Amino acid sequence: MRHLTAIVCAVASALILTSAASAQAIPPGGSIFNPPLPAPPPPPKIAPPVIPQMDAPVRPNYAPAPSPSFGERISTCLDAAAAAGLGPDDRATYARNCANR
Repeated sequence: MRHLTAIVCAVASALILTSAASAQAIPPGGSIFNPPLPAPPPPPKIAPPVIPQMDAPVRPNYAPAPSPSFGERISTCLDAAAAAGLGPDDRATYARNCANR
């Protein structure tokens, strides 16, 4: 009777453990706490370069030149004031008036 009980318990535990283990597909060296890997990115789009035509008309660029920043205008005005021989107080006044024009 003891042998029969031990065999029944062994078979039941083997069935329970294998069904639980088969539900979890863990790769070797992995962990259940690791998130799944993301999908691979799509392949890059490769387009041939545009080849300029020999007889195509030239398109002129009518975009206006970018205006200088305030810091560049101050530097230019300070340089102009120093070249004119103005003193430090006069340079500051001249640079303020020149940059705000």
